[in-house]
Amino acid sequence: MPKIELIDVTNRDGEQTARISLAKIQKTVINWLLDDLGVYQSEMGFPLSPHEKDYVNANYELTEGDENRPPLIKQMALGGWSRALASDVEKALTQTRIRHLNLSISTSEQMLRWKFQGKFSRADIIKMMVDATVAAKQGGAITAGVNAEDASRTDLDFLVEFAQAGQEAGADRFRYCDTLGHDDPSTIAPRVATIAREAQIPVELHCHNDLGLAVANSCAGAVAVYDAGQDAYINTTINGIGERAGNADLVSCVLALRYSARWGCLGLLNNAIDLSKAYRLSRYTANAFGMEIPINQPGVGDNAFAHESGIHADGALKDRQNYELYDFEAIGRGDKIETTTGRIITTGIHGGKSGLEYVYAQMGLGFQDAEHTALVLKLVQFANLTTQAPLSPEELWLIYHYPEQVRMLVTLTP
Repeated sequence: MPKIELIDVTNRDGEQTARISLAKIQKTVINWLLDDLGVYQSEMGFPLSPHEKDYVNANYELTEGDENRPPLIKQMALGGWSRALASDVEKALTQTRIRHLNLSISTSEQMLRWKFQGKFSRADIIKMMVDATVAAKQGGAITAGVNAEDASRTDLDFLVEFAQAGQEAGADRFRYCDTLGHDDPSTIAPRVATIAREAQIPVELHCHNDLGLAVANSCAGAVAVYDAGQDAYINTTINGIGERAGNADLVSCVLALRYSARWGCLGLLNNAIDLSKAYRLSRYTANAFGMEIPINQPGVGDNAFAHESGIHADGALKDRQNYELYDFEAIGRGDKIETTTGRIITTGIHGGKSGLEYVYAQMGLGFQDAEHTALVLKLVQFANLTTQAPLSPEELWLIYHYPEQVRMLVTLTP
């Protein structure tokens, strides 16, 4: 049977949002928490970028356990984005351990005429994509997806031809990019179903939210691909972060596929998704980006389960199903959050041994010896320098248990 999986692109498309960025240790924690949630794959970044090399390699090391500790990232695949150029693909596979790639090139007449300035024909576009796909597979890539940028404004017959050529060259998926959020559910569903059926290739839905339709388009498209007999993959971002108006929100997509009137009855989404881990992931990511979760964000916003109207409060108190489609516990909510108002000890770029030991003791962690303490202190200082924010419990835990990989994450060499 076909399946619907999630490929989260927070660490690539989300992080390339204007005016915000993440430190490499923050991107790593996001990968860890995405794996904990049960996401199929994280598009972790740009393996060809010089500043991503150590981060990519460190994260691949974190998928490998040893006799002393289990892997941090246990099931989720780690992928990267590349232009559909054979030379770029070869460099990415040589310079890093990346083994899952999405290869992107523009396909619409708008882009061919005004972005590429008429330099490339449709035949040229297909040839570049095919050459890049062959280079990926010959270079050791486990999976390669072929991305049609601006697919929603591309002639459907050409998209089928593009997807078929990719499939014949060894591509594992075709990514339909609604780059400008131009589609609506009634247009995207038949288009991706046609591609899935005629090209006989799994389809990945990459939808932007310029018209507020990213979640609806992603889910409608995925169900259409499923109905056409192919696997479907939805690209999501945490809290819907992304370029311009954002991408398809991860939690909203899961909620729609599990609780909406029709899709919720189909049971198409992989059951590996543990939504009870969602609130922690959303809060961590919001803090890492320095962006508050919108109060009305589905599932994780402060008002997602808030009732003030007398009629609503009365109904919710009698039976939550009167005004709530799902339990707040299903999202991982319900715990009280305590705030210390007395003495506060932190550790970071200016921290010392005593403060470090105190902070870690509060987490139930002690140090093996003076050498271990000195190593963790140095890494805490450098990590704080890269995040430019107080280190979270997740970041402190990662530093303590995986110091070798954290050293790679905080090392930036121009």
